[in-house]
Amino acid sequence: MKNRREFLQKSALGIAGLVTAPSWLQGAPALIKSFNKPNSLINGVQIGCITYSFRSMPDQSAEATLQYVLDSGISSIELMGDPAENFAGMPSPSFNRMRIFQLGGKQRRSETLTEDESKELADLQAQSASYTKEVAAWRANAPMEKFEQMRKMYQDKGVSIYAFKPSAFGKNNSDLEVAYGMKAAKALGASHVTLEHPSDDEQTLRLGKLGEQYGMSVGYHGHEQETFSFWDTALAQSTKNGLNLDAGHYIAAGHTDLIALIQKQHGRILSMHTKDRQTPANGKGNLAWGTGDTPIGDILKLMQKNKYQFPATIELEYQVPQGSDAVKEVQKCLEFCQKALS
Repeated sequence: MKNRREFLQKSALGIAGLVTAPSWLQGAPALIKSFNKPNSLINGVQIGCITYSFRSMPDQSAEATLQYVLDSGISSIELMGDPAENFAGMPSPSFNRMRIFQLGGKQRRSETLTEDESKELADLQAQSASYTKEVAAWRANAPMEKFEQMRKMYQDKGVSIYAFKPSAFGKNNSDLEVAYGMKAAKALGASHVTLEHPSDDEQTLRLGKLGEQYGMSVGYHGHEQETFSFWDTALAQSTKNGLNLDAGHYIAAGHTDLIALIQKQHGRILSMHTKDRQTPANGKGNLAWGTGDTPIGDILKLMQKNKYQFPATIELEYQVPQGSDAVKEVQKCLEFCQKALS
């Protein structure tokens, strides 16, 4: 009874203390909950990062990717497919995919392959075709619980996933695979999926309609083929179609109306890849932020002033300097954003 009385007295004192405590202390539970978690929402502008930025890091697992994000200070991401799908149990390829890219690239450049290289490429392509079928079969019955588990793992550390980019939305992917990709994105907490613009009106119509069916927006990414009207057809086809604008590529394409494009399409921009590239006159280089021609600072201030809700996604594509790594370079990009928005 004595211990019970002491407990009740201390509890009452604690409650009374919180009532009379300063306002910042009254929010202590919330402070404790967010302690040591990243926050890349800077003065109203959400700075994110695509996990492709960490492709040079040694471990590409879901757990390691999360740690790269945390170490970079990022709290919201566009997630590439591999970490999530591997976490969910997707079969791993037994062949060297990089070798296919190497030999295929040589072939596309009209360079002559040796007889052994031609045989090697044909064998690898056959293995790739077989693996594609294996992945499609797995996706048909993939457990959404694993994606939900990954979402929680990331959220518990303070990281949200706003976009998902698996290789499930191509013209050769079935409606079943597209549906899988959209369901997985929803399980991860994403508002949209992203893919390279297919330059095919039938495909953007198909994806837009499937997006309507599954309640998932579709952001189309462009490279140097981006123009002011590049996305117009897709936008007209479905309210679920939107832009995954790349500000750096737009500048490298030689356009001078990037700010006007953002102002016009801000309501349909789902997310924006942010990098510092040069104009064609200056060589189109992909440079450390602040040394190229992309008006990153002006874009961020525009987003801040007009309260645009789409995230600015850091995409690390310039060469990582010797002695550094992708995490340190993403940190530098985030610091650039902090200075621009201060």
